[in-house]
Amino acid sequence: MATVSRGSSLLLTIGLLIIAGSSSAAIAYLREPRQYRADPPVAQAMEGLRLMPNGIAGTPPQVYFALARPYEKTAYDLSQGKRLYTWFGCAQCHGEGEGGKGPSFLDGWWLYGPSMVSIVASIRDGRPHGMPPFKSRMTIDQIWQLSGYVMAIGAYTASVNAPARNDDRQTRPAENRAPAALLFNEGPVPLHPDQGPSP
Repeated sequence: MATVSRGSSLLLTIGLLIIAGSSSAAIAYLREPRQYRADPPVAQAMEGLRLMPNGIAGTPPQVYFALARPYEKTAYDLSQGKRLYTWFGCAQCHGEGEGGKGPSFLDGWWLYGPSMVSIVASIRDGRPHGMPPFKSRMTIDQIWQLSGYVMAIGAYTASVNAPARNDDRQTRPAENRAPAALLFNEGPVPLHPDQGPSP
């Protein structure tokens, strides 16, 4: 009798392992798709920013909406942006978003506007007074990924998407917890006429 119950419990255990393995495989299959490099026509279309005459804000290319705004919504792209933020030394000027030699992303004042297009244009083309252009050092995909991460650092509303967290001690909330909202400073009054809109 003991042999039969051991055999049936072994079968039950094997059955549960098979069910657990197949359900985890199904969940992995349903995760968001990763595109490691955009097709050349798409990458070329992503270059087509339409900026306002003053260089502040504008509209992204139509293909960006056709792709469902991936660079600011997928955890993979945000993680890639976080990696690029470190690789290209952005923290040397901007810190972890609090600023330094470069402007802060957390104080509520974006000199060229808080939109994704403005951030992409700033990284791609550079800006006066110290922001170098990165268009010769990064692909357009990387520029959009980095822009999505910078936008996540300066977010004022929480998001379900976030890059992976580092193991080291954190000095600010996670990117998807709206870190800028906790540190918001309304800035100088009145607003400087050359300054972009606040979020």
